[in-house]
Amino acid sequence: MKLNRKLRMGMVGGGRGAFIGAVHRMAARLDGEIDLVAGCFSSDPAKSKASGEDFFLDPSRVYASYAEMAKREAALPADQRIDFVSIVTRNNTHYAVAKAFLEAGIHVVCDKPLCFTLAEGRKLQALVKKSGLVFALTHNYTGYPMVKEAREWVRGGRLGRLLKIVVEYPQGYAITALEQQGDGAISNWRMDPSVSGASNCMGDIGTHAHNLARYITGLEIDEICAELSTFIPGRPLDDDGNCLIRFAGGARGILYASQISSGEENNLNIRVFGTKGSLQWFQENPNELIWKKADAPQEVHRRGNNYLSAAAQGAARTPFAHPEGFIEAFANVYRAAATAIADQVAGRKAPKAGYDYPTVDDGVAGLAFIESVVKSSKKGAKWVKFPKMKV
Repeated sequence: MKLNRKLRMGMVGGGRGAFIGAVHRMAARLDGEIDLVAGCFSSDPAKSKASGEDFFLDPSRVYASYAEMAKREAALPADQRIDFVSIVTRNNTHYAVAKAFLEAGIHVVCDKPLCFTLAEGRKLQALVKKSGLVFALTHNYTGYPMVKEAREWVRGGRLGRLLKIVVEYPQGYAITALEQQGDGAISNWRMDPSVSGASNCMGDIGTHAHNLARYITGLEIDEICAELSTFIPGRPLDDDGNCLIRFAGGARGILYASQISSGEENNLNIRVFGTKGSLQWFQENPNELIWKKADAPQEVHRRGNNYLSAAAQGAARTPFAHPEGFIEAFANVYRAAATAIADQVAGRKAPKAGYDYPTVDDGVAGLAFIESVVKSSKKGAKWVKFPKMKV
């Protein structure tokens, strides 16, 4: 990071009982470069205060609202105020919270999806560009070393011309609700359109699958044909979805995401097929990347070895045969964002190659994916053109 101090982090959301907030905090402090010093951890001031006590924070830096936090932090001396805020609230609040901190001159790390709607995402994208501040989106699966290795293979031409991308994200946790009465046993705010947005399954995990394919291949979607289904009675949003994809340049794809795939845990995986060979990566076995050719035995490349690319080696923290996983991948997003923030704090120019973390542009692409999938499904699984990505 090359700064003579730790970065000061604030957090909005992620208080007591919040799984993803704890993940963000662990990831942020993993490399010893970031300290949590302030936060508004709940829309309930009492809960926010209690969470601040859990984290041993100065009570004066625990706020009753994100608006108060942005205003008061920005007013502090430069050597005391937070350098960035981590936003881990529900989908419908991301835009307002991010806007408040960007306008206060504070860098932002935000959980996905970027915003509630594509229109909001476009506005936030413009605000980030205007501000010149760092904005990182925690599509954490891009942080795995072997995902970075897969991208290097594609960039280096190892696969040849890309022909087909198959990406899947099956989960099975929601299937138990079918055995219950009424709305089922699982309470899920992502099933509330006023909070989650236009989609549950595709908006929550389908966007991870889309982002993973986009990150590894560099391909944008040209057209998409999607069918969303709701198998659990009484729920207003999808719990399963299937997509056919036409990528710009001619490659074809299949994307499937599901929360009712019995027996699956968190089986995000991708296969990319090219004219020279193919790759395969499974999130549940993230330290391996599989290489296949038509005329040779398959090869298994493993994290931590010196035969890997600099990108993959730089994202690893332990030697080979010492597995790394979910928290470390999250931490790689934070580390890359921290480097970008530290460079701005120190007045250094960004490196020519830029920084390797998901940006607001990736978030807009994710929202365009959600909007296009919902639009296609409502039209009876008709092909729809994908919105152009403005940079």
